[in-house]
Amino acid sequence: MSTENPVDAPDDGVGDRSPGESTSTDFIRQKIAADNDSARFSQRVQTRFPPEPNGYLHIGHAKAINLNFSVAAEFAGTCNLRFDDTNPEGEDQEYIDGIEEDLAWLGYKPSGPVLYASDYFQQLYDWAENLIEKGLAYVDDQDAETISAQRGGFGKPGVESPHRQRTPAENMELFRGMRDGLYADGEKVLRAKIDMQSENMQLRDPIMYRIKRMAHHRTGDTWIIYPTYDWAHGQSDAIEGVTHSLCTLEFTDNRALYDWYLSNLDLPHEQPEQTEYARLGLTYTPMSKRVFARLVNDGIVDGWDDPRMPTLRGLRRRGYPASAIRDFVDKVGIARTNSTTEIELLESFVRTELNRTSLRRMAVLRPLKVVITNWPEGEERLLTAINNPEDDTAGTRTVAFGPELWIEQDDFKVEPPAKYYRLSPGREVRLRAGFYITAHDVETDAEGNPTTVFCSYDPESEGGSTPDGRKVKATIHWVSAQHAVGGTVNLYNRLFSDPHPGEGGTDPLASVNPDSRETLTDVRLEQSLADVEPGQVVQFERLGYFAVDLDDSTVFHRTVGLRDEWANIQKRQQKSQRQHKNQGQQKKKRSS
Repeated sequence: MSTENPVDAPDDGVGDRSPGESTSTDFIRQKIAADNDSARFSQRVQTRFPPEPNGYLHIGHAKAINLNFSVAAEFAGTCNLRFDDTNPEGEDQEYIDGIEEDLAWLGYKPSGPVLYASDYFQQLYDWAENLIEKGLAYVDDQDAETISAQRGGFGKPGVESPHRQRTPAENMELFRGMRDGLYADGEKVLRAKIDMQSENMQLRDPIMYRIKRMAHHRTGDTWIIYPTYDWAHGQSDAIEGVTHSLCTLEFTDNRALYDWYLSNLDLPHEQPEQTEYARLGLTYTPMSKRVFARLVNDGIVDGWDDPRMPTLRGLRRRGYPASAIRDFVDKVGIARTNSTTEIELLESFVRTELNRTSLRRMAVLRPLKVVITNWPEGEERLLTAINNPEDDTAGTRTVAFGPELWIEQDDFKVEPPAKYYRLSPGREVRLRAGFYITAHDVETDAEGNPTTVFCSYDPESEGGSTPDGRKVKATIHWVSAQHAVGGTVNLYNRLFSDPHPGEGGTDPLASVNPDSRETLTDVRLEQSLADVEPGQVVQFERLGYFAVDLDDSTVFHRTVGLRDEWANIQKRQQKSQRQHKNQGQQKKKRSS
């Protein structure tokens, strides 16, 4: 798959940049710099992040957040958080609170108090009356289906409403009647009077207001008519003094409408300018709140914060560092055309950050008992283990060692296959931070599965060194049976099995992976894992990175594995590029 910008593996020092910092140079930053050079907007830069409070933020929003806050910081400007709460249906204070929490967790702080489009309902209404007075808006009695059909389509002319020629006085009376509750929901709408034959469908007399007898989360029952997103969005920008309205490419056609509305109003500031950029696309990841709501409502996931969800709340619960997300979207960059980035790149940023910062611990997910037969009776040893080999300041810890241990079932084979170097009868391995052990007997159940492995240990091999200098080919992790604590571990696969869910108009939920989560309840954990903080991520040695659940400290979620799939993707891409280059050179030689 292609990426929005050619990207390499994460740089050393990933996570060192602060929120608002960026290493990017792109067409939006170039444009803002040019505006400042020409003294446009009086060299003032003001952006905004305008979510609708009808769901939680997802990884796609992280790109928009990073862009708006970063460019404001880079040009000594400001960035508002404004909720575009123009549709009471589906909006809730729960989402507002959650979005504010997610924004803070991601590391961004609005330049001033939180703003709401609903704060401007009266001004928007007054401006609508102003357009009616100018003959630029009219009340239409037709239902939504008729209006939609009359708008026509590309190459198909629009049909003017029979109410389009009402006088300003008639429209004003009807519009005020809509406001005052004289008509039923859906009985009338206010439309802009622009051009029903425009090639841009957004200009074919779009709806500005609709009647909805529904309480608003902030204004209550004050209003029964509500502005559409397109009518409220640009005007909210203008009221706040936004200079650069940055939107994703699906709003390209809306720009003409954005400009038309603003150009026909008396604005308190210079008219803001809308600029579009490519949204974030990730493999295996739809970017739709509607899809996420279906996942939640249909019980496919446990909620918006399920660790399998690409919501910021889900990624946080899974253990994704906010700094890794910021650096990832910064690396992807800003482009003019949509494309898709491999999700393995995001995981690589997460893995790089966690490798640098997370403590190492030992955990056995599928336990198999090991008995050390020559261990001194009644003796217990405390061994020293390194907390993080990437961070000298992390220090060491002690782990208890005794005659009975737990190891992974996969780390012992009665009949080992070729190139299997872990524990098997007669074979010696090293225990991480412990001793060399050799298996010499095994007990099995009725099906022949090992239940207990009997080993001897070399007392001269503590810490992995031996007097005779011999080496072994495998080091395995373990947990003391006497001191182990229990817990639950969730292992995750892709929530969607298709790299491009919903492509070609298919239902994204058709590719939901039924095996996206495996829950292990019989795990054995190093004793220190009983004292980890909610949300803390540790590396289970040889197994991956695991986050402590935010609500239950006995539950761990696998954040990412240890294997860097992004590096493998790059190698394949580089190999393909070399082959293509060689083929071109050979073709050139033959032609000459």
